[in-house]
Amino acid sequence: MKVNASVNVLYEDNHCLVVDKPAGLLSQGDATGDPSLVTWATGYLKARYKKPGNVYVGLVHRLDRPTSGVVLVARTSKAAGRLSEQFRVGQVEKVYLAVVEGSPIPPEGVWLDVLEKDAEQNRVHVVGRPGGSRRERTAEVAYRVIERSGDRSTIELRPATGRSHQLRVQLAGRGLPIFGDRKYGASGVLTASDGGRRIALHARELTFNHPTRGVAMTIRAPLPADWPALAVR
Repeated sequence: MKVNASVNVLYEDNHCLVVDKPAGLLSQGDATGDPSLVTWATGYLKARYKKPGNVYVGLVHRLDRPTSGVVLVARTSKAAGRLSEQFRVGQVEKVYLAVVEGSPIPPEGVWLDVLEKDAEQNRVHVVGRPGGSRRERTAEVAYRVIERSGDRSTIELRPATGRSHQLRVQLAGRGLPIFGDRKYGASGVLTASDGGRRIALHARELTFNHPTRGVAMTIRAPLPADWPALAVR
């Protein structure tokens, strides 16, 4: 398997592999059959360690296809279980950057919403109030405006939950669609390095406890070359 040079390894040991996922790459394979981060990681580990057989690749969280940034992969089943539990109970700290159309008022605060996913359409919606549906999920994120220029803003986002399309929907629901996110109402498009489409959402930092050593680790991904000009580097 040819290793995609645009996937950069940020940290690696016997238990963890942390990479900088480019926009346009699936986190996990789907019906399209397109390459994914899981297949890339499998090929990378087999080649790097000259493994003739199977290697363990445990994807403990995901980024949407048009999103770039830090992704943590477990290299053992023990690490996968411990890291998955950290994500489940909200112990992992995540920091994102987004360029949005418009600017929130006030410029910082916390948003709390109830989201519902339409699996058939692969779309998520903010619902007015909890209604008891099993598909409803509470979503919370702290936000802070970093920069404004014209009709766009760069926002730092610190989600306390990890719902499907959460940040995209919480922003769009307030009239602040992420630049390039036509699925959720953005007016403009943004081209990724591979010529496809991306959105201006980047997983900047991930802080987690190492699954065997127990020490806190913070891994940071630089802004990619295809990031729009209105951003803090």
